[in-house]
Amino acid sequence: MRLIDIHSHVNFNVFREDSDEVMKRTMADNVGQILVGAQYDTSLRAVEFAEKYGDGVWAAVGLHPIHLDSFEVDDKEIAGDVKGFKTRPEEFDYKKYKELASHKKVVAIGECGLDYYRSDKKEIQHKVFREHVRLARDVKKPMIIHCRNAYDDLYQILKEEKGDEVGGTIHFFAGTWADAQKFLDLGFHLSFTGVITFADDYNESIINAPLDRIMVETDAPYVAPAAYRGKRNEPLYVEEITKKVAELRGISYEEVAKATTNNAIKLFSLD
Repeated sequence: MRLIDIHSHVNFNVFREDSDEVMKRTMADNVGQILVGAQYDTSLRAVEFAEKYGDGVWAAVGLHPIHLDSFEVDDKEIAGDVKGFKTRPEEFDYKKYKELASHKKVVAIGECGLDYYRSDKKEIQHKVFREHVRLARDVKKPMIIHCRNAYDDLYQILKEEKGDEVGGTIHFFAGTWADAQKFLDLGFHLSFTGVITFADDYNESIINAPLDRIMVETDAPYVAPAAYRGKRNEPLYVEEITKKVAELRGISYEEVAKATTNNAIKLFSLD
């Protein structure tokens, strides 16, 4: 594989009409991807897709913190033509998720984490995130972690729950370089999205993080890179993110592509 998009959601309903076409053109271009669940149904679909499409496609299963409550979500500022939606609250069923996480195509637990931007119900978020960390330790698989406006608490929980024993990546990293250093010291990776192609906020982390600890992702259908701004994102656009990382670090595209792909293979034990 020339690239691996370590976080996409082609298993979401927004791709319902053309998911097969998206998956096939991604695979035809030799781009691997990890399909990430946000609730049980999308986690199950990620596993089903990974089974269906085989080599170069894997799954991650978890309950996103925004699905612990019910409210309107409108991400027009980052999602292009992806419209807002109403969250469907779900209780975290450890047994069901553990059974799903034990599937051979599941390579990570997530996405899970903390989101203080959309919800102030910190207690339940902390409880469910701790359960995800324990699940990751139980099945011995790394984590794909969502964090928004909550890096200090996230770090503390990972320390208390021994998250360093499984490691993982801080998905869509949007913290400061000081935040980045704490997670890197804890043994975690950082992954970056298309937002880096039109915002400079994360340049310091991209430039200073060890090359063997960063990865690239689309978070499709969200956050399309600058070249596709305003359109639905898809896994093939991970190339634009790789180009931007290379530009910021002052090294070749080939070097970044090789490093980020190898990092993903190693962290997630991809076959």
